[in-house]
Parts: sequence; structure tokens; C-alpha cells
Amino acid sequence: MPARRRLLAAALTAATCLGAQVLSYTTATAADTSSTRTVVSRGVEIPAFYTPPATLPTADGALIRTEPLPLAISLPTLHGPLPGRATRLMYKSTDSNGTPVAVTGAYIEPTATWRGGGPRPLVAVAPGTMGQGDQCAASMGLEHPLNLNGRTVSVGYEDIAIYRLLATGAAVVVTDYAGLGATDRLHTYVNRLDEAHAVLDAVRAARSLPGTSVTPASRVGLFGYSQGGGATAAAAELQPSYAPDISLAGTYSGAPPADLTEVTKAIDGSELTGALAWSLNGFLQSDPALRPMAEAHLNAAGKAALTDLSTMCVGDALFGYGYTKSTKWTTDGESLADIIESTPAFRTFLNGQRIGNLTPSGPIRIATGVSDNLVPHGQARRLAKDWCEKGADVTYRPVILPNVISPLLNHFAPLLTDQGTAVTWLTDRLSGKPARSNCGSLGILP
Repeated sequence: MPARRRLLAAALTAATCLGAQVLSYTTATAADTSSTRTVVSRGVEIPAFYTPPATLPTADGALIRTEPLPLAISLPTLHGPLPGRATRLMYKSTDSNGTPVAVTGAYIEPTATWRGGGPRPLVAVAPGTMGQGDQCAASMGLEHPLNLNGRTVSVGYEDIAIYRLLATGAAVVVTDYAGLGATDRLHTYVNRLDEAHAVLDAVRAARSLPGTSVTPASRVGLFGYSQGGGATAAAAELQPSYAPDISLAGTYSGAPPADLTEVTKAIDGSELTGALAWSLNGFLQSDPALRPMAEAHLNAAGKAALTDLSTMCVGDALFGYGYTKSTKWTTDGESLADIIESTPAFRTFLNGQRIGNLTPSGPIRIATGVSDNLVPHGQARRLAKDWCEKGADVTYRPVILPNVISPLLNHFAPLLTDQGTAVTWLTDRLSGKPARSNCGSLGILP
């Protein structure tokens, strides 16, 4: 299939699965908004809610502001709207440099009754790759699942998983991550510390939100695929040190990018080459000392691509930079992976992003497509092996699907085919049922 037809097929698959509507954004206001400056990203006016105040609370997870969030897909019933009532959140977190940061997200109080025993549980959803523009934030995707305005293509595909979890009767909180939505900084894409902190602090924020059915005794689960799988995996590792007040009943980590060195090589020249720019943009924000080294290797096209992609969503990157090779962005024709490998400072930074060096808390389910060559199957399987060797409670699930040539579809297909099983596994953990680790049989599994 020609490259452009494969891109179109991938984009239409995501949109069709979502079954969403095309809507335009409107500005929301909050009483404590500290700036009246209007932020527009690729023709989308970002609601004033997403502009953080000048001063943040001290405590991680502390609520900064909230407002009602209208869900685009909602059905009125005698017992309340399905799937529930949503609240837009802004809460305080801490980034990888120890700096306070405002993070946005959403909490949904479900209408469905929880029947698993005990108080209603809480699931923190870590979104998969959305992009780097503020208009791509998952919380905005709940209000506007599909945005096509001629300048951006934003698809809230995580709505599917969120609604499935709400249907079980579990409450859901979703994080937008640092800098995605919040207009004061750039999203630090796949930074394991920033993402893990944002996920764990979303739990704290949801717990402190008044008028919900979540109690201190509510079991907590984490759910994420792709970028989200890396975020939940990192959160499970960091929970004992960063958030000892949170006990994790279960964590689902689908297709986690645990080894960014391997992932960087895989996505170069694929439909999602744009993610290379999102990664590099985030790295340079987290560690500005890397910027002179990066700029020494980037040519004019590379610098322009990084700037352009910094405001793009996944759809934009697919159509604008799909199948681009990073060798076109460098002064000497080397790939970004080769430059990282030959630059000690970059190598050290990426090694510091490796997930699997710590022992995670609670039972974890790792799922990875055996044909996934975008977020490579081998490095995800290695994460399961690393954790098993540390004595963690790991359920490893290889998703066996044929290689369909397209790396994006090889990565996206397991998300859909395994999602129901993943929701059931996590629901069992939230019901108090013990997990059955299969670390003992890992050696014979693909």
C-alpha cells in the first residue's frame, strides 16, 4: 500500500473507532485565572482555565482550580447522565528538576454502580501519545473528541478506554501530563519522572475533590497504553518513594516505551517520526544543557521541524511528517539515534529515562504486541523480565497479531484487541481478587 494511503488508513481507523463528532472549541473561564492572554494553538483557542496562576500550592496533588466539564458523548437517564459527570482539574505536581508545575486533567464520577465490593475504586488513566500542542490534551478530547479545523487533527481516542472503565462503576481521573493543555510550558513527552508524578498526583487531586464517592479506602488502579503504558509503569516504580500515601491495587502497562534508545531507532522513518521531535523538544526543556549539542547537529529543516511539531497533535504529525527520516534534519546526514549514541550527554539522559531499574508496587499487567515494531516488542518484554527478576508481581501478556507492514497499525491493533481483557484484569484487582503472576513461564512466552 502506498505511504499516503497507509497514513490515511491509520487516521481513519482511529477516527472510526472513536465514533466521535467534529466540534469547535469555546473559551472556558475560571474565577482565579491569573492571565487574560488568549492562547491559540493551530487555530484552536485554549480555554482560559488552562493558563496556570503565578503561584502554585505547596503540596503535590493539591487542587488549583476546577470547573464542570461537559462530555461530548453523554446520555441522560433517570439515574443521571451516562457515563457520568465530569470535572476539569488543574493540580500541582513536581517535574523532573524538582520544580513545581501545574498539570491539568479531568475527573469523571460514574453513573454506573460499582459492584466489585468495597467502596467505589479510582482509576488513573495515563493517555497514549496525543502530541505536543496544548489542543491535544486528553481532557479537551473528552469535550471535543475529534477536532478538524484545517490546521490541526486532534483525536480523543482515549475516550474509549475511559468510558469502558466508567461502565464498570469505577471512578476515573485522567491526567494531561505536564505542559500538555497547561499553557505555561512545553509538554515533556515521555519524561518518566514528569509523567509518573503527574499520574500519581492526579490520584491525590481526585481524592481531594469534594462531592465525589471516592473515599480514603477506595482501591486505586493505573491504566495506560503506549506513552500511557510508560507513564503507568514509571508511576508503579516511583510510587513507594514519591507517593507512599497511595497504595496501588493494580497497574496496566500496555506497550510501554521502557527503553527510549530502542524506541528512538524504531520510530525513525515510520508514520510517527514526529514523535522524535516531541521527544527531543521535551529532553531539551528538561535539560537545557543539551540544547547546544542538539543545535550543533540540526540543520535548518530539523530546527523548523522541531518548532512546527511542538504545536502538533498525532494527526498533524502523521500527515505532515509521516515516513520522514531524521537524517534529513541533521547537518551531517546522521540519524538522531546515531547522534544520541555518539553523544555521552544524550546517552546519559536517555539511560536515566529507562524504566525497569526499580521494583514496582502492586501487581502489574504488561501487554505488548509481538509484531509491534513502533514501540518494539522486545524492549517491552525486557521490562517484564527485569521486574520479574526483582520479584515483582507481573502478569505478562504477549498479544499475537500478524505483521500488517504499517508500524503504526502494528502498534495500534493490540490497543484495541487487548483493551477489554485489560479492563477486566484491572477490575478484578480493584475488586480485591489476587493476580496470578506468570513470571515462571516468561521464558517460553514470545
